[in-house]
Amino acid sequence: MSLNHWLRRGEWLELAPGKKIASAEDREAAAAAWLLNEAGMPEKLLGQLKASKGIEWKGDRLRLALFAARKAGIEPIWMDLTVLYEDDFCLVVHKPAGMKVHPDGHSDEITLDHAVAAHYQMKGEEIAVRHIHRLDQHTTGPVLYAKNDWAQLVLDKEMSGKRISRIYAAFVEGRIPADLKVIDLPIGKDRHHKQRRRVSPGGQSAVTRILHAEAGNQASLVYLELETGRTHQIRVHLSHVGHPLLGDALYGGSISAIGRQALHGERLSFAHPLTREQIEVSDPWPEDMERLKALVRA
Repeated sequence: MSLNHWLRRGEWLELAPGKKIASAEDREAAAAAWLLNEAGMPEKLLGQLKASKGIEWKGDRLRLALFAARKAGIEPIWMDLTVLYEDDFCLVVHKPAGMKVHPDGHSDEITLDHAVAAHYQMKGEEIAVRHIHRLDQHTTGPVLYAKNDWAQLVLDKEMSGKRISRIYAAFVEGRIPADLKVIDLPIGKDRHHKQRRRVSPGGQSAVTRILHAEAGNQASLVYLELETGRTHQIRVHLSHVGHPLLGDALYGGSISAIGRQALHGERLSFAHPLTREQIEVSDPWPEDMERLKALVRA
């Protein structure tokens, strides 16, 4: 049975595990084994659905109460939102420069989570707002959200297992050496500066891969892939090796023409939580990064 042939009916996800499972002598046990071993359902979710009677049969279709209403967990505040990908399991949206992904408890700023809550509300969906990863306030790019428990459990595991690919474009000072392909340096807090992070022997493991670099007259355009997701990772790593991001004053970068650090999440790739189909989402460069490219190459 192909998991690509799933259906949503209201709060129910319908799957067709096949005649062998549907006609088994103990089809509840057979269905549970199939969900775990073939469909890849997280064991925690299986237990929750069993306890809440959220698994049932309808003919030869197996039904799961996967889309039950959930509180957003954050106030919906409408703003223009660029949706890059969406289905009943996942949402990927563009985060603009200057916006935080979630509230920090210190201000009343509108965050991406507020806007996503409003997006769900406008569609008439009662869904908890659950981002899988974050971007710095002044970095642009795609942010992935889980729309149900199955998606959240699977994507959280994929993220911790380094199986969600995030590729960034950055403008940095100087020329990146041709032999610099990986920056594998631990990152910790800077005890002398509350906002900064720094390379520290006692910090958390952090790996940034340099995929390609193009030297311009005034700076270099660099494409990078994150293997880990530490706070300010790209900014800290590039600054440490002597090539801070343009506009990143916190880490020694010169003032850029766009008034922010020159960093954009260009592409996000992940396996769909249910079908395991590889989803690749591209986020076009914002206008300010395009403008900077022209200046660097002039």
